Amino acid sequence: MFISTAFAQTAGGEASGAGILVQMAPLVLIFVVFYFLLIRPQQKKMKEHKAKIDAVKKGDQVVTGGGLIGKVVRVDDIYADVELAPNMKVKAVKSTLTDVIDPTTAKPAND
Repeated sequence: MFISTAFAQTAGGEASGAGILVQMAPLVLIFVVFYFLLIRPQQKKMKEHKAKIDAVKKGDQVVTGGGLIGKVVRVDDIYADVELAPNMKVKAVKSTLTDVIDPTTAKPAND
């Protein structure tokens, strides 16, 4: 009925090493799932958006972060001048542009 001290320490030491791996496996699995389902697609989406905004050129129709739609009249590294109405231009930071509208698929608002 009595277990020797040396035997109890050896058996307990081996079991705790395997126990740590068993306890860490679900955490590692959750991290892997989060990476492939959430983190990686978000990084890909951000990279595509940055490439689209960096490619903005004069004549493109854009949507600003505030929801305003206008035509780009001038672009530099940081800013884009956007014409919202005839003779009404605003200077917008390029990083605040949310979308570039494709002129082939855009329809007038009153149609």
